[in-house]
Amino acid sequence: MSASQAEQIAGVRPILKRVVANAGLLLGGRTVNAILGLAFMAIAGRALGAAELGVFVLIQAFGQFLGEVVKFQSWQTILHYGARPLAEGRVAEFQHVLRFTLLLDLASTVLGIAVGVVGAFAFAGALGWGPDEAPAAALYMFSIAFMVSATPLGLLRLFDRFDVLAWQAGLISLIRVVGGVVALALGASMEGFLLAAAVATVGSWLYLAGSAVAELKKRGLLQDFSWRGPLTAGMPGAWRFAWNTNLASTLDVAFTHVATLIVGALVGPSQAAFWRIGRQVADALAKPAKLLTPALYPELARLRADDRHHAMWRLARNVGLLAGGVALVILGASALAGPALLTLVMGKAFAPAADVMNWQVGAAVIGVFALPLEPMLISLGKPGAAVRVRLAVSAAFLAALPFLVTRFGLIGAGAGLAAAAGALALGMLWFILRENGTRRKAATPAPEPESLKGDV
Repeated sequence: MSASQAEQIAGVRPILKRVVANAGLLLGGRTVNAILGLAFMAIAGRALGAAELGVFVLIQAFGQFLGEVVKFQSWQTILHYGARPLAEGRVAEFQHVLRFTLLLDLASTVLGIAVGVVGAFAFAGALGWGPDEAPAAALYMFSIAFMVSATPLGLLRLFDRFDVLAWQAGLISLIRVVGGVVALALGASMEGFLLAAAVATVGSWLYLAGSAVAELKKRGLLQDFSWRGPLTAGMPGAWRFAWNTNLASTLDVAFTHVATLIVGALVGPSQAAFWRIGRQVADALAKPAKLLTPALYPELARLRADDRHHAMWRLARNVGLLAGGVALVILGASALAGPALLTLVMGKAFAPAADVMNWQVGAAVIGVFALPLEPMLISLGKPGAAVRVRLAVSAAFLAALPFLVTRFGLIGAGAGLAAAAGALALGMLWFILRENGTRRKAATPAPEPESLKGDV
């Protein structure tokens, strides 16, 4: 190891501590979020029953799917292109990045609402809700405007305001639970619970966006800001980066909302409710480890801005080992207490979801082991590699899912999800190892030609 490499790696330990500390801040809010999210589902499940809860789940999944698809993940663009100008005090260049991401968010909002409203009527029946529920579904799609909050998210991560993100994570579920209790007390139908979910989305967006604007003003980063000007000045490859990160996120949605929609279309709303509940429990159990990811991105972006590539690799490896240890605890907790917890929270009517939940937890654990890999690829400026892996795995998973569901039921879908998570991890790891090998070769001096040996 060279002296420069040793210096790069020496600073990894305090960075890892900062990653863990920021993840700890998020953990408080996300833990509350997970508990309150399950509480809201329990309230809705007991008020609506499995079939009507399934319709609610499918409408919500369709809206969240569109919100994720149209969103350009501009928080990653903020980190990738904004970290260096911000660190060096180049305000005008930072504002170029900010203008670009804000316009991406606005365009995404308009597109998402338009597709959602039309789709709520066009796909009524095909995705599990009928013509009677279509108007309510169309109204819910307007909440997509408040799901596209990527720029405020990126700004707060870049400014190390993870405390704000922790509060926001708990706020959205708190509003949902309050709305769910009101809907239950009023004897509201599925539409009432959709309204509660929409109000929670709007409230959390207002808090997130307001906090981001306050941070920008405090740092003087909005002074002389203009909506006019070149979109990608000083941002080489910005459009390609934005499209690749958007596509990677869209493919990630295939493991969540699209799978829920396919299950509902093939075997009905009740089975979709079981799938969604099991997945929500699995995500809640995996949440503590996965919270390392949003804390990891800004640190990798800063290391990349300083050209500390060896430190990036070391940090990603350490985070993977740390998250893997947490994942083993999660797996044991699911095997021992998962089914009992599900029955306790949701009631006996939802007990059949316990079996598929264990497969979903297994898939989540695999994802936890692999969580540093995609941030590493993206931070190295290789989002295309992540996209190719997700594209291949998602295509295979979605192609096999109808057969798995119709032949083996929810258990088949759960097993397919676990297999897809494993394939995704291996694919990401292969690209990381290849990239690391390429950089090592580039840093190794070429051997001296035979003709020059001994000439000195």
